[in-house]
Amino acid sequence: MSDRSEPTGSFPGWRVVGASFVCLAITAALGFYGLAVYLTVLSREHGWSVGSISAASTLFFFVSGVAGLVAARAMATRDVRHVVLFGAVTGAIALVLLGRISEVWHVYAVYALLSIGHTFAGLVPATTVVTRWFHVKRSQALAAASTGLSVGGMVITPFAKWLLDREGTSGAAIWLAVIWVLGIVPVTLLFLRGDPAALGWQPDGARASAGAAAPPAGTPFADAVRTRFFLLVTAAYTLILAAQVGGIQQLVKLVEERSTASLATAATTVLAGTSVVARLVGGQLAAKLPMARLTVVMAAVQGVSLMWIAASEAVAPLVVGIVLFGATVGNLLMLHPLLIAHRFGPAEYARIFSRSQLVVFLGTAAGPYLLGALHDATGGYVVAYLVAGSLSITGALLLPKRNTEPTATA
Repeated sequence: MSDRSEPTGSFPGWRVVGASFVCLAITAALGFYGLAVYLTVLSREHGWSVGSISAASTLFFFVSGVAGLVAARAMATRDVRHVVLFGAVTGAIALVLLGRISEVWHVYAVYALLSIGHTFAGLVPATTVVTRWFHVKRSQALAAASTGLSVGGMVITPFAKWLLDREGTSGAAIWLAVIWVLGIVPVTLLFLRGDPAALGWQPDGARASAGAAAPPAGTPFADAVRTRFFLLVTAAYTLILAAQVGGIQQLVKLVEERSTASLATAATTVLAGTSVVARLVGGQLAAKLPMARLTVVMAAVQGVSLMWIAASEAVAPLVVGIVLFGATVGNLLMLHPLLIAHRFGPAEYARIFSRSQLVVFLGTAAGPYLLGALHDATGGYVVAYLVAGSLSITGALLLPKRNTEPTATA
């Protein structure tokens, strides 16, 4: 799979963004958003308590963090398409095995395997290639690509749930695997390319000059992970995403307790839809405003929205809180890789981002359990969402408040 060629035709960067969008939609829909769906169906089919298998989601996030480091190292020496295709094969095998589960430990094994596929075909390679192809328009490109996360959860996950409810895991698993493969493999082979210079292009669409292409600029990995900026962003995002993922995972149950099951289902659509629109707007803002300060504002607004939800018993204010929460969800997910790429450049972005993500995933894994435990201890979600809001605001306070000078050409 050699990429070496003379530049021909139109700039391939936006096709790379489109391929990344599709890969993220599939991996998010059948990976991240599918976790709770699979647990519910497996619990119903086998009579297992949710508690006995729910820790599989924690294992999923832990394995994702470790797998991200491996994927980043692989992308430094191999064609990014090889990495993504490995994720496509691994994830498909996991989804097929989903229909063969008969013991509790099988759930954990399948979730671990699905996590590897999700990581190798998902966020780390997608944000890495977009970072390489775009410098000036990076925020807009990442916003467009990462919108796939929300679109997948909004469109594909409900279909997967309908299929599982109708056919059960034994009948639906093979079709989920087919969707996974057909969604990832064709766009990867046709459109995903890891290095603009190898195709005779510079980032953002300029033709590369004749002669050997200069290597991408950036801070060395060993230096980057010791900077105050890296440590603060990583610590802050551990709290921010603990609050965010916990809030998302418990939202349906909260709305059901305070209103109706139909509104609870609609809540996820409202959250995802708001996230899509707000992320596209945020991508434009990130190109014009100081990125670090924008992230601080988003984290603070997320905290306020979670506290608003905690205090909202009536439907109207609850919907307002969900819309406000949704507006921050997509932007905060997008701003994490943007901050890393803006500060440290594209040269070793994959390794730097995956190291930060490994730590952040600990918070991601802990968030749903923290909120669930607080719900059980207090008999409701008021305290749980107040704590989540406090975590997000604490994260906002930890974030660097000033834009640090970016690495040259980053």
